[in-house]
Amino acid sequence: MESNTAPTAPAEAPDTSPLDRTPSGHAAGGAGYHPDLTNDDLAPLTRQTWRSYNIFAFWMSDVHSVGGYVTAGSLFALGIASWQVLVALVGGIVIVNVFTNMVAKPSQRTGVPYPVVNRAVFGVRGANIPAIIRGLIATAWYGVQTYLASQALTIMFLKFLPGSAALLEPSFLGLDALGWISYGILWVAQAALFWRGMESIRRFIDFAGPAVYIVMIALAVYLVSQAGWGGVSLTLSAGPPLDLGASIPVMLSAVAIVVSYFSGPMLNFGDFARYGRSFQAVKKGNLLGLPVNFLFFSLLTVICASATVPVFGRLITDPIETVDAIGTPFAILLGGLTFVTATVGINIVANFISPAFDFTNVSPRRISWRAGGMIAAVGSVALTPWNWYGDAQAIQYSLGVLGALIGPLFGILIAGYYLVGHQRIAVDDLFTMGPAGRYWYRRGVNPNAVRALVASGTASVAVAVVPAVVVDLGGPSVVWVSNYSWFVGCGLGLLIFRALERRWPRMPSLDPADESVDDGTAPTPA
Repeated sequence: MESNTAPTAPAEAPDTSPLDRTPSGHAAGGAGYHPDLTNDDLAPLTRQTWRSYNIFAFWMSDVHSVGGYVTAGSLFALGIASWQVLVALVGGIVIVNVFTNMVAKPSQRTGVPYPVVNRAVFGVRGANIPAIIRGLIATAWYGVQTYLASQALTIMFLKFLPGSAALLEPSFLGLDALGWISYGILWVAQAALFWRGMESIRRFIDFAGPAVYIVMIALAVYLVSQAGWGGVSLTLSAGPPLDLGASIPVMLSAVAIVVSYFSGPMLNFGDFARYGRSFQAVKKGNLLGLPVNFLFFSLLTVICASATVPVFGRLITDPIETVDAIGTPFAILLGGLTFVTATVGINIVANFISPAFDFTNVSPRRISWRAGGMIAAVGSVALTPWNWYGDAQAIQYSLGVLGALIGPLFGILIAGYYLVGHQRIAVDDLFTMGPAGRYWYRRGVNPNAVRALVASGTASVAVAVVPAVVVDLGGPSVVWVSNYSWFVGCGLGLLIFRALERRWPRMPSLDPADESVDDGTAPTPA
């Protein structure tokens, strides 16, 4: 990050945090922050200028991807009526919207990213535990998303440069030479964008989401013009419809799928909410970017996918494959580049920025925000995602295990900030090392948070992994249970941490009248 100030925006009515900010970019007293806990990238922001549109564009970049297209389309193919799918979509995305606002508030109020907010709950040293877990998850998915986008780039190479097919023969570490070239181009492009800082990233996501909408709408218009409205259906399932009793569990699974799909960005959102000019602006951006945007994009997706049946004679749920099937060079080039851009957008916001904050939080004195991001980028290559992404068992026992911990981390943070901490944070103490700090706990670690994470994480991982193991061993199939691992982990994390804090209180009871305390229940002064 170029500085610890948020990207600039057009002049508006002033909106400051209740903290006494100093011109240096730190909160009052920032000069005394311990160097092992702070650098310019982690310190509280002096200027929080992202408007609602910037938050809206963030979610457009997250939703408008190949993964979002396939996920939305898959819900209409579950065998339930279209109105039931819409109910499930609304239910799931409303849950995401509510939880996103909850995780946004502490970061927006204090101006610090997710790993720093966690110091209030886990302790100034213990916060490295969730930071490392989150960083590993994001690094793995960063490699996967880059690989998926590189496949689209490879298709374009083969279409427009037929001679590049010769590069499919030589391979290294399981990936052919053309694949390495495509992966390398996207890897360098993403790293270059990240290196330019948050202002450039903000401009990119402001552009990427709307750009995908333009192409999606153009694609829908073309396909409907070819198929006619009579050839479009909101139900993609070819099987018999389910009755009401059988459809309810499917609807609940659809809700869980929506929440699980957004669980990573939901947990990471504090890293972006810290730039919001006000909590109201963040909430408005979330409303536009989640319920409104997701429903419209889902309908657009199912119209496009449904129209592929009469136009191409088969159901196509991958947008890259759809533009490839159209066959014209312009469509392939425009569609391919657009969806590559969309995938880069989600990769940057979901899997690059967050591990950058996580890894710099581990050692702020030695690792800058940029260095943290590059650690994630290099690590994503070292994992060689092309070798294991297609292996369901490899994903289940690696990303499945790590991903199952997102729910517990979320539940513990929400319990700590809202239920135990009553929305009060002593910001300066987030950067204080030693017994003088109110978040020192036991040698910098809150044992209640660690115990809650171990207990709820064990249960969540079991729900995510055990059903697949049972099937592999020849047992009955209950894999649908895995859809609810996030809810199990989140609920248990919240309940266990709250119970432990009631039995053995660790978090400080802060006085809202204390000028060093941000009281999240009080309105932000104008």
